[in-house]
Amino acid sequence: MDKRNGVGVGVGVGVGVAVGVGVGVDFGFGFGFSKVDVFLSFRGEDTRKNFMGHLRASLSAKGIKSFIDDDQIERGRYISTQLIQAIEDSRCSIVIFSPNYASSTWCLDELVKIMDCMKTRGQIVIPIFYNVDPSEIRKQTGSFGESLSVHEQNLKDEEMERIDRWRTALKEVTALAGLDIQNYRYIYIYIYIYFINEFVFL
Repeated sequence: MDKRNGVGVGVGVGVGVAVGVGVGVDFGFGFGFSKVDVFLSFRGEDTRKNFMGHLRASLSAKGIKSFIDDDQIERGRYISTQLIQAIEDSRCSIVIFSPNYASSTWCLDELVKIMDCMKTRGQIVIPIFYNVDPSEIRKQTGSFGESLSVHEQNLKDEEMERIDRWRTALKEVTALAGLDIQNYRYIYIYIYIYFINEFVFL
């Protein structure tokens, strides 16, 4: 069991998809704890027109309030105070990793804040791997390694610590129980959201 994330029971879905769900775990919050149930971190160009529509519909159908940056316009070099507040106000963050996720410095800054909230506020963090191998994120190879290399070339020397925080967060998040849907249809999302609703939002 990964005690940091409150997950531990493997549920076989379809042809062996492991869905980690915490059962009988006190997450330390109840109704009214947060303004938002779920913060969704994602790369719009990869997922907005397909996966995100299904995911948000599933969340809404279960009565789960989600927050997304509707415009995903990167205004400035750092994420806005509104997004920081939304992450802090959320019970749970779902991070949808896709091939171009790490190309966005905003997505990476969101991830750092999300992992910080997991450690300091007990927030539940659930990674979903959409058309990307989790090992690429953990080892920072493939598109993730390429994006980080580009950031290293473009950012100033005094921002190298920012890149170190991105790298650390990417390694840490892959240690959490999540869902790899690369080879499966959207029906598994509905099953997964069912478990989130049953065991996280008690």
